[in-house]
Amino acid sequence: MRAAFGRAALVCLCLAGAAHAADQNPAALQAHAERFLKMQANGLPGKLSVSVKPPRSALNACDALEAFQPPGSRTIGKTTVGVRCLAPSQWTVYLPAQIKLIGRYVATSQPLPANHVLTTSDLMLREGDLGLLTPDVASDIDAIVGYRTVSGLAANAPLRSRLLRSPLVVQQGQPTRIVLNGPGFTVQSEGQALANGSVGDRVRVKTASGQVVSGIAQDGQQIVVAY
Repeated sequence: MRAAFGRAALVCLCLAGAAHAADQNPAALQAHAERFLKMQANGLPGKLSVSVKPPRSALNACDALEAFQPPGSRTIGKTTVGVRCLAPSQWTVYLPAQIKLIGRYVATSQPLPANHVLTTSDLMLREGDLGLLTPDVASDIDAIVGYRTVSGLAANAPLRSRLLRSPLVVQQGQPTRIVLNGPGFTVQSEGQALANGSVGDRVRVKTASGQVVSGIAQDGQQIVVAY
């Protein structure tokens, strides 16, 4: 009886060992997900580091892992990475991840009022974790010089695209070219802008005869009127 019990216990231990051996290695799963995220972020400027949390429960061992990111997931910062098993069993797990990217971004060097036209002296480059910032933060000073602030900004504020207006291409009171476009014809004349405008803004212009027309602002102090 004692021998039979011993054999049964041995069988149970063997089965438990086999079941344990059939579990997916969490470290291998994490490494696979981290490699995928690094490839996704490849080419981004800055120093990259990736960490993925292990699964909360055991998974069956897998010979063919495939990592992916759910729709809407961020490329940097706090995100989620999915890993699915293609063979021999099929399962999918979602793992929390942190993608840290230390890089440069544009910030204000001093307090700025609303509707202020940016110059290089207003701006500076700072270094930090880009994953903690919104995706629309500028990284190139030259690319936003000439833009206008939508509202007042404090010193050291990251420059986001939603906080800026495009540079003025039509200025109020200045001579303005009026381009009339119609089916098979184009006519140009001169007038005076009655308001400021960026590319794509609708601007009213007074013609030489005193008529007021409205058109779309374009580069070079001109508006386009479609007929």
